[in-house]
Formats: sequence, C-alpha cells, structure tokens
Amino acid sequence: MASNVLVIGLLYSILQLFILQFFNLQFFNLQSSILQSSILQSLPNMTIHKEGRALLFGLLLVLFAANALLAYFFPEKILIQQIAIGVSILLYLLVLQFFRSPDVEVKRDDNHVLAPADGRIVTIEETEESEYLHGRRKQISIFMSPVNVHVNRSPVSGVVSFYRYHEGKYLVAWHPKSSTENERTTLAVKMANGVEILFRQIAGAVARRIKCYVKEGQPLMQGQEFGFIKFGSRVDVFVPTDARVVVSVGDKTTAGKTVLAELS
Repeated sequence: MASNVLVIGLLYSILQLFILQFFNLQFFNLQSSILQSSILQSLPNMTIHKEGRALLFGLLLVLFAANALLAYFFPEKILIQQIAIGVSILLYLLVLQFFRSPDVEVKRDDNHVLAPADGRIVTIEETEESEYLHGRRKQISIFMSPVNVHVNRSPVSGVVSFYRYHEGKYLVAWHPKSSTENERTTLAVKMANGVEILFRQIAGAVARRIKCYVKEGQPLMQGQEFGFIKFGSRVDVFVPTDARVVVSVGDKTTAGKTVLAELS
C-alpha cells in the first residue's frame, strides 16, 4: 500500500511540474534540474488560460484524493490502483489541454482578416447578415473541436461598434440553425477606414460557456484576445462581399495567424 501511495504522489508531482511550467510560475523559487531540463524547455511558450485554472486545481485535488483513498481502503487491489492512476492522469491531461493558451506572434495588416479561432473551415458562403449589418456579406465559419485551442482573437484592429449576448439552444455547432438559435455573442469591429467586420461566438452541444471580455466602444488590436469558448464550438466571420477569401472549406486555421480574407 505504501508503495502505491508513493507512486500516486510521484505521478501527481510530475503533473504539478507541468502546471508550474504552463503557469510560468516558480514555486518558492523552485530551480530543480527537472524544470531546467531540455524536455520542458522544448515545450512551446504556453500558459493555462484563466478560465481553466480553478477547475484544474479542483480536479487535481479530487483525483489525488480518490486515488489515495482507493490505495488506503483496497491495498491488495494493485492492478485496479494502477488502472485508476493511469485513467486519472489521462483525464487530467485531457482537461489540461482544453485550457492551454499558447503565445501567438501576430503579423498585423489592415488589409487582412485573420482567423478568430483555431479549428477548421466548415462554411464559406454569401449570406444576409440581419442582426446588425443588415446587408449581404461573405460568411466564413470555423468549427472548433474539443482538441483545439479555445482562445478567440480579434480578426481586425478597430473599435467595438456592436456587442450582443443571446441566450439560446445548444444544437451541434455545424447545424445550419446554430448561428441564429444557439447561445451566442455577436461583435462588430469598425476599422479606421470605416469597414465593419462582424464575428459571432456560437455555443454547441458540448460548449455551453461562452466568455467575451469586451464591450462597445472598446478598442481592439488585430490578434488580441476577446473571448473564450469552453470545450470548443464555432465562430462565424462576416466580411464585405468584395473581400477576397483566401481559404477553402476544410482548411485548418490558427487564431491570430491564418489569413481568412483580403480586403479591397
């Protein structure tokens, strides 16, 4: 039993080291050779997003307590304990990757509309935008799967000219009616040249927590974080009809880096 408790402690210590690396923290000036190893230094410059920190800390405590209790009350069930440890680590790492937040080097260009989300292009079509712009626009939709980074970044620089939050359903993100019936937030950013780009965060069947950190009148820089969708979903971008779309359905996108369209 003692050996299993020791293994549990060792494994969770490794997880805590990863958390420290992601948080870019030093715990009481911890300068161990492990943290200074080339393995951790080779990790991308990445942090844990603030939306996941409390959840991850609580989950760590729950999993540690569950495995410790299992080892204490069933010391003879070695195989079950090992399976439980493995499942706990996999579960924790799975949730951990939901909330990763990599640093992104944004190349700002007023003629470019950048992707607001990591994911895959699922729709490119001309449509009527009836909530705010009230006119024809080209719509580019990005589906965010649970394994994508969930940070949302502004596709252009300007001032937030419109913001609305809508309660709604939780249809699957690729459903045609999800953009008008699901829980969602709609933002428009007015650029210095007067062009307005509208984009919409849409909740899905799994993602039921949309966070938006901006308000009307607030300036935004291209590539600046404006929101977060927990566990993935979909983001729609509406550009002028004369904009040249430079992506295709099925293409992968990276928030703040992938160019979706070029403005005239």
